[in-house]
Amino acid sequence: MKDRLSYRLKNISYSQTIAMSSKARAMKKKGYDIINLSLGEPDFLPPDFVLHAAKQAMDDGYHYYTPVSGYLDLRETICEKFSRDNRLKYTPSQIVVSTGAKQSIINVLLSLLNKDDEVIIPAPYWVSYYQMVKFCEAYPVIIPTHMKNDFKITPEQLESCITERTKLFIFSTPCNPTGSVYSYEELKNLSKIFKKHPQIMILSDEIYEHIYYGKSHPISIGIFHEIYPQVITLNGISKAFSMTGWRIGYIGAPEWIAQSCDKIQGQMTSCANSIAQRAAIAALKSHPKSIGYMIKEFKKRRNLVLDLIQEIHGIQWNKPHGSFYIFPNISSFFGKEIHGVIIQNANQFAEFLLEKIYVATVSGSAFGDHECLRISYASSEATIIEAFMRIKNLLN
Repeated sequence: MKDRLSYRLKNISYSQTIAMSSKARAMKKKGYDIINLSLGEPDFLPPDFVLHAAKQAMDDGYHYYTPVSGYLDLRETICEKFSRDNRLKYTPSQIVVSTGAKQSIINVLLSLLNKDDEVIIPAPYWVSYYQMVKFCEAYPVIIPTHMKNDFKITPEQLESCITERTKLFIFSTPCNPTGSVYSYEELKNLSKIFKKHPQIMILSDEIYEHIYYGKSHPISIGIFHEIYPQVITLNGISKAFSMTGWRIGYIGAPEWIAQSCDKIQGQMTSCANSIAQRAAIAALKSHPKSIGYMIKEFKKRRNLVLDLIQEIHGIQWNKPHGSFYIFPNISSFFGKEIHGVIIQNANQFAEFLLEKIYVATVSGSAFGDHECLRISYASSEATIIEAFMRIKNLLN
């Protein structure tokens, strides 16, 4: 029967983050004492004003189809948010609201990519970029980065990868999985390369924009006016407002891109959830300070992780400046025998942690780096301490 499946399906892999989390849940159901640090899912409840808005929407009768691109007042609110937080000017006709940022991304890729087009992606990258590009029959061109450079690309690396077939560049800042944040100057220097190649579109994934630990808010590459027509700005409410299951993502884009995404979405899923859209208005109208308590807690957890990881021999790491992940290098364990198991690679290392001490993480190979491991600290301090104690006792 598998021979009857489409080649597009056969050309992509299962999400390793979801696969690892599913395995951890299955083991927990069987009674194992699992600590799941594999998914990027905050452990907070959504803010009270968001919950109130959702309840009010139900009482007010928002139970029906919405415009494909989202309620007009939500799109107006998104424009206000882009202006307030990111210094980006969009009109409602440039906004498309989708069922999560994942749908926003695939809408864009299906709008732009033809067979054998090239898409430049810095690695480490979020797990689904690579597979979505392959699904569209395009070719992912990977730029490797290194911990010593905080996992960020240089303008020289970018320019060396551009060919006549390059159609799109995808990146995230703050980055999943590394926590790296591009500075104003770094983005400005990259923008100079893109200015020379106006045929290349840029998909800027900013879903973690409010989860940062420096003094200044992360910069959107769309602020550089000379490349603004090339930029598609991606965001959503899942991470900052702890609303992962509400499935609201959105883009701000050139109008011709927004119209195309509306066309695709109209045939695929119609609109995003009506109640979640009303709640999203309340979330996005709120000042970022309203979720400051979450960001403060994430920073405490990050600092705790940095303290704990120093006690584990053989691991290298850098300091994350955003998101809620750390991406340590564990390659010093490759080829070594630990408790009767010879560790060959990052995949086996992640499986080893899950099977030996019941701590779920994700292999860096899922993100394009075969020497690292992604560990989420979107969990309580007690959970983090217990997890790292288990890892330390196992490896030391």
